[in-house]
Amino acid sequence: MLPTIEWRDDRVIMIDQRKLPGEEVYVECRDFEDVAEAIEKMVIRGAPAIGVAAAFGVALGFLRVERSKDSRAEFSRILTRLRRTRPTARNLFWALERMTAAHQENQGLPLDELKKRLIAEALDIEQEDVEINRQIGQFGAELIKDGDSILTHCNAGGLATAAYGTALGVIRAAFEQGKKIRVFADETRPFLQGARLTAWELEKLGIPYFVISDSMAGWLMRKAEIDLAIVGADRITPNGDTANKIGTYSVAVLAKENHISFYVAAPLSTFDFSLETGDQIPIEERPPEEVKEINGKLITPAGARVRNPAFDVTPAGYITAIITEKGVIRPPYEKTLADLRK
Repeated sequence: MLPTIEWRDDRVIMIDQRKLPGEEVYVECRDFEDVAEAIEKMVIRGAPAIGVAAAFGVALGFLRVERSKDSRAEFSRILTRLRRTRPTARNLFWALERMTAAHQENQGLPLDELKKRLIAEALDIEQEDVEINRQIGQFGAELIKDGDSILTHCNAGGLATAAYGTALGVIRAAFEQGKKIRVFADETRPFLQGARLTAWELEKLGIPYFVISDSMAGWLMRKAEIDLAIVGADRITPNGDTANKIGTYSVAVLAKENHISFYVAAPLSTFDFSLETGDQIPIEERPPEEVKEINGKLITPAGARVRNPAFDVTPAGYITAIITEKGVIRPPYEKTLADLRK
């Protein structure tokens, strides 16, 4: 698999996910503004990958600071810009908090050394994400039986993380264990992350799959062609309410109606302990063109009014379990999560 994002020669290189699966093109970011725009424009997406990108963006921006006396103000300016990019993805803010802590802890160092420490912290965040995803995969694979058909929504694979994946990492781990599985990938309108990105990854990995339109999932569940559903997450509150790509809530309701397990796979960094319930999660509204156009071609009347919330919130009651790097937690989530964090 190609790397999603990497630090190379004081540049941030990332695969342009807007171009997949037709073209495998890389974007080079030379400053933090480039990184911010890449996050906003969906060059890179997926909560863990956005977190890594934000950390790299801070390190890249701070490399351009020339005088120690300007460092605090410049650091604050970089943070402010990156915070504005994607409001729902918790990992973005978690990574910025990590970078802020590293900046504060090393304030007494010479400017050049402080720059090195920030780069090292960003690289640590990247490498930790790879290992965390593999741990999620191992715990989650235990929930998959040989012969299972698995529905996934949006893309939560290597493209959505530093590598390996969360929801798709679970599927990948089960496949690597020799389990004979197949995947149903919802196309995931309007940005088609399932049809374009999940299918591209599954093709590369050699995992059998079908692409289906979002509206087909319920009928296939009803026909007993789907055994379980696994999705990723962009933000989770301590009670288990989960924000993920728009359409996830519908999948969860259909799964419950058809007595199918519905799992969320996410690192602990995706949990937002400052909130109590999913009603408090900010939901990003994206440009109407994403709904009105496909590959730049208008598919609605030019004057059509559009709503385009990028995420929805699935209440905890629809979630069978949440798969983390420290194990699988089940309801009541507040208690099992507290036990896990001890």
